[in-house]
Amino acid sequence: MRTRNQRTLARSLQCSGVGIFTNSDVKIRFCPAPENHGVQFVRTDLAGSKPIPALIENAVFKQRRTAIEFQGASVEMIEHVMAALAGLQIDNSRVEINAPEAPCFDGSSLELSEELLGAGIVEQPFQRKQICIEQAVTVEDESGSFIQAKPLNRSVLAIGYYLNYGEDSPVSPQCLTLEINPETWMSQLAFARTFVLEHEVEAMQSLGFGQKLTAKDLLVLGEQGPIENELRTLDECVRHKILDCLGDFALIGCDLQGYFCAHQSGHALNRELIKNLRATQQSAISDNSWKVA
Repeated sequence: MRTRNQRTLARSLQCSGVGIFTNSDVKIRFCPAPENHGVQFVRTDLAGSKPIPALIENAVFKQRRTAIEFQGASVEMIEHVMAALAGLQIDNSRVEINAPEAPCFDGSSLELSEELLGAGIVEQPFQRKQICIEQAVTVEDESGSFIQAKPLNRSVLAIGYYLNYGEDSPVSPQCLTLEINPETWMSQLAFARTFVLEHEVEAMQSLGFGQKLTAKDLLVLGEQGPIENELRTLDECVRHKILDCLGDFALIGCDLQGYFCAHQSGHALNRELIKNLRATQQSAISDNSWKVA
């Protein structure tokens, strides 16, 4: 991934959908933004609320999703939105949202990505900052899950994921590594949907989540495979895990160069890695590039 100029949208666009966790009817609007603005969410339903920069320092813990909060305003389930913006290399956008949660769409980032492409993407006269991984950085948890950032001998971002829930899981073991750029994003990742197990859906609905969704709206997996649905690829689950990684990594606020290898990693570990990369970031070697060693 060589140095490139920042990019924003050519025009505004609006999408709508339903929230998984809040059951909100959501309208979300993406607007062009100036250079060095980054991605900032604005809660239009909260009068006078400040924009929420989509940066790791504003991340707050939520189970099974990524959320950000700033000066009393928050928005959650942003990882699929952030993945679409990062995958298409849209660096600057004001994201106006009238609810506490981003819409689910079909559990993937495909519809949103197509809308963003339809709005057009324009280059801006400032370079995008980068972080280049020079030495391995690893985070892990007590379950044995881990994620590691390592140097790569090419100037690209590559994400690999190993998924294995065990013999009794309806999700087969899956492993995939992809270089991330706008072309691979659209052809290999954007379509991959959130997946949940049948018993997890029952537990979530008992807590009041997902009241406006059915098995056709997400990828629900039972013992015999997808319920009222079909897989888009045999390894759709691991592709969605890479999508989630990309969305969480985008909270670093710049491009990444290196190889990111994940083993059963989830949102919490993804964010911990990004926090560590920010903490170990050395002095800038130029206006637009840092090494992490």
